[in-house]
Amino acid sequence: TLRKHKFPAVVINCNPETVSTDYDESDRLYFEELTFERVMDIYDLERSQGVVVSVGGQVANCMVMPLSRQGVRIYGTSPSSIDTAEDRNKFSALLDSIGVDQPEWTSSPDWQGADQFAQRVGYPVLVRPSYVLSGAAMRVAWNSVELREFLVNAAEVSTDYPVVVSKFIQGAKEVEFDAVAQGGQIINYAISEHVENAGVHSGDATLVLPAQKLYVETIRRVTRIAGNIAAALKITGPFNIQFICKANLVKVIECNLRASRSFPFVSKTLQCNFIDLATRAMLDLPVRSANIKLLDLDYVGVKAPMFSFTRLQGADPVLGVEMASTGEVACFGKDVHEAFLLAVMSAGVKIPPPNKKTVLFAVGPIEAKIALAPYAKVLQYLGYTLYGTEGTAEYFGKCGIKITSVAKPNTPIADACHDKIAAKEIALVINIPDAKNKGDVTSGYKIRRASVDFGVSLITNTSFAVRLIDALASIREIPCMDIREIYELGEATSSFSKSTVSLLRREASSHGAGVEIAGSSDGRKIDSLLTQAEIDVSTSQTGLNLSGSPL
Repeated sequence: TLRKHKFPAVVINCNPETVSTDYDESDRLYFEELTFERVMDIYDLERSQGVVVSVGGQVANCMVMPLSRQGVRIYGTSPSSIDTAEDRNKFSALLDSIGVDQPEWTSSPDWQGADQFAQRVGYPVLVRPSYVLSGAAMRVAWNSVELREFLVNAAEVSTDYPVVVSKFIQGAKEVEFDAVAQGGQIINYAISEHVENAGVHSGDATLVLPAQKLYVETIRRVTRIAGNIAAALKITGPFNIQFICKANLVKVIECNLRASRSFPFVSKTLQCNFIDLATRAMLDLPVRSANIKLLDLDYVGVKAPMFSFTRLQGADPVLGVEMASTGEVACFGKDVHEAFLLAVMSAGVKIPPPNKKTVLFAVGPIEAKIALAPYAKVLQYLGYTLYGTEGTAEYFGKCGIKITSVAKPNTPIADACHDKIAAKEIALVINIPDAKNKGDVTSGYKIRRASVDFGVSLITNTSFAVRLIDALASIREIPCMDIREIYELGEATSSFSKSTVSLLRREASSHGAGVEIAGSSDGRKIDSLLTQAEIDVSTSQTGLNLSGSPL
């Protein structure tokens, strides 16, 4: 877009691999570290007119104030507004001043004040430093001992800015709002929902677009609040807001005045080039809103994270408020079930093949046991053999579920679950840990680590497990299309190509899964179970399937 409008484009990127396929998109490309000193060197050498920081991630945003103090022109949103959004204390105060709801918070400078706040609002609380990358040093404290430890760690990471402590809301849905604004007015936006509840870093969450399970009133409130924030910060360019939504109550988590990692995903899904709009806005060029009609979309997009726990020996593969993923994949499907299965399989989750439909449940919190019991019954009717650790098997057994109890690790019993995982007798492990015990070397940790070390698919989130079982019960076979069919004449074609060799079939065959994802001869029983479990089975018209990478 810059070159199209006669602006010389100079790119600085410290990772050659990220631009290896697009080296000719800029006039000059510098493989240099993203530091203030190096950026200033290149800025002076090139005699640049200004700098666009909003596409450089968190590292670039952290350089805004030093660059501004040196007289560097920042295209787009002003440095003061970026500083307000990045500084947790300033941003929380701004939300209070414009009447936007947020979790209760404090920026008490000492541990005693923070503990008094936590005692008043009730533990758990979230410790949040400012100007940090991927949620570094962000922690959920369940008691005063953890709070004191986490405050010390956060202060070391964010030395120049106050650490904010806020009430951690459990069991709430998280919603992403990606948008482009000009002069504080929103031009285009996309609302995605997280599969996982709030408490999982947005970079580790599975995103669904269009949102499938949001109330209309919730969407209206999210849009209205985003408009108020855009106006208050006079945003020009890309931005992202994360919301907590629970029973139509909408609260703001944070606002990032830059292109988020979900920007390419929403651009591809909605077939609207958000970054082109953002660039035009930052250059103060005329920008027209793209006509996006969500109800006309006959497909759903799902973005799934990818992890490298197999290469991180000893790391606990549990998701939390600090980002752990190292990649992502986006897929399209005719409905949310199809898109979800395609995405998670492309991200490395192996669906149990027909000849080894075995699942191990190791569920800690009673709330998770209650939530997963109806879905375990669905798996039973789908023909899966279920195993469970003692407590989980006992609870599921009382719910009328046929499940075999296995001993936890480090017990003398021969058929301990660790041994079954090591022998590849288990195809899928659903292990929901107690958040209060995160970081401890528990039997649950040993189960999770064994799953990763022996290449068995692992799920550690209740909402993700529910969505996966829902999808398995709803889909038997996923026909895939060629990408040329998807974008023919700018629309998804209405017929599937029988000659297409699909990514899914290649992926499935590589795991010995064949084409059948799940099957049962008693559809009425499954329908009844799905109703009992309150699974939202969505229907749609002709869809499309695409495994893609970010733009």
